[in-house]
Amino acid sequence: MSSTDSGGGPDPKVKTLRRHGALHPQPETVADELFNESGFFDRRDLVQVRYEMLRRVRVEGRAVSETAARFGVSRPTYYKLDADFEAAGIVGLLPRKRGPKAGHKLTPEVVEALAAAAEDPAMDAEALAKLTRERFSREVHPRSVTLALRRREKKHP
Repeated sequence: MSSTDSGGGPDPKVKTLRRHGALHPQPETVADELFNESGFFDRRDLVQVRYEMLRRVRVEGRAVSETAARFGVSRPTYYKLDADFEAAGIVGLLPRKRGPKAGHKLTPEVVEALAAAAEDPAMDAEALAKLTRERFSREVHPRSVTLALRRREKKHP
């Protein structure tokens, strides 16, 4: 399948999948025959690929190792997606951002303490980062302190 429509412009489906984080980053790794035989199955649609992979094993009884390989994933990835689907349905197959979901160093408690300390005009970002290291035993970049205090200001004007 092409990433352009018949008019030569960008394919609207690709744009939508990309916007929602569901554009398969490596569609060429999908070797399952359905994605070669039918226009309905689109290897660029990550959620569709993941769902079909699970269906092959759960409904058709295909072997996990062979199916995972045909869909371009490892066995541990298959089992993770299976558990995510079991827990959340189709929503569990949507890609999620990796890494921390919230500040783990600059917690609300730390930010409140920094905001109080920032009332002293002598306390710049460097000094606040040093305070965080000394008082909370957390190594933070001065820029992170500045951004955390700005976010706090937006919430508590």
